[in-house]
Amino acid sequence: MDIQSLWQRVQELWAVLDQHPVLHASLGLMLLLVVALVSGRLARFLILYATKMLGRQPALHWLNDLLHNKVFHRLAQIVPSLVIQFGLNLVPALSDTAKTVIGNIALAFTILFLTLVMGALLNALLDIYARTTHARTRSIKGYVQLAKMILYIFAAIIIVATLIDRSPLLLLSGLGAMSAVILLVYKDTLLSFVASVQLTSNDMLRVGDWIEMPQVGADGDVVDITLHTVKVQNFDKTIVSIPTWRLMSESFKNWRGMQQSGGRRIKRSLFIDASGVRFVRDDEELQLSQVHLLTDYIGRKQAELLAWNQAQGNVAALSANRRRMTNIGTFRAYALAYLKSHPDINPDMTCMVRQLETTAQGVPLEIYCFTRTTVWAEYERIQGDIFDYLLAVLPEFGLSLYQQPSGADMRVGLAKV
Repeated sequence: MDIQSLWQRVQELWAVLDQHPVLHASLGLMLLLVVALVSGRLARFLILYATKMLGRQPALHWLNDLLHNKVFHRLAQIVPSLVIQFGLNLVPALSDTAKTVIGNIALAFTILFLTLVMGALLNALLDIYARTTHARTRSIKGYVQLAKMILYIFAAIIIVATLIDRSPLLLLSGLGAMSAVILLVYKDTLLSFVASVQLTSNDMLRVGDWIEMPQVGADGDVVDITLHTVKVQNFDKTIVSIPTWRLMSESFKNWRGMQQSGGRRIKRSLFIDASGVRFVRDDEELQLSQVHLLTDYIGRKQAELLAWNQAQGNVAALSANRRRMTNIGTFRAYALAYLKSHPDINPDMTCMVRQLETTAQGVPLEIYCFTRTTVWAEYERIQGDIFDYLLAVLPEFGLSLYQQPSGADMRVGLAKV
């Protein structure tokens, strides 16, 4: 069979198809669809291959983020709908109505895949930003989510307008009448967006901050900040999701200042049994003066008391008129000297031992100081070591800790009766 006879048969087949326009148009559409699908596959292969080759260069490593978020996959999906849009005029025997309907559907798919490309591009930009130093303190995830939401809403309006062959402005004018309903439906979104902007602009919250919000059961580290929620991982490894707007309408404690200061506060009291408080005897005074942490204090205190008592004259002969050292005051001075000499206590921050108001549980002596570390386990170890020692050294000053009577105390007391 030569080329001339083959061409003649093709012309005969074409003449037969001209007599059946519906069949002719259907075959043309099927052929156009096949060409569109093949073009899409070819475009996908070429785009991904070129991207992978370029992504191997260090200067273009950001292309891997676009590839990971399927930006180029979505971009290749636009090709089939574009081929159909521009190839419809080549399909013979196709009515204008069919061209309009099919063209609108193809255009809607083009808009849909273009929207997905832009959404994937926003995700890729978020991943690129997450590797920067600013991402450790300022999260833009909420802004990206809001941008995607606005993008999808406008894309949906345009797609619907394209399918019904109407102007998008007509749909938008109808949405204006539904503004009250929209505000009601998206109330939490709007509140969360405003709260997210305020939290970020005022630097009130960062990923990694330790926050405390008892009303929602949150006491842990912030692991994620999104448009609608802030995720907090408690120290028991549970996750608490807090609506973003609640962080602006309600109070919460942020421990970032403590972590940045480099020291964590110790604020705990020793309740001294009031019945053991008394003046220091001369022999005890001599013994305590040999304690290296008290040597300077006792020397200064003795000189101060001697000068004061001498100034009183003969009235100082009466015991009640003389000033003398007390065991609780000496212990307070010892505890302060001990804290100031402790290697794990920060000397640049407040350090004091103060006596609080006497209660039914005894005389409270409050230890107030700051450690050199903010690590939780180290902080608890330092605090425990300090109070272990102070509790053990109390009897050296003739003092004891107050505690409620227990069963053993009752048995000992009854045995003495």
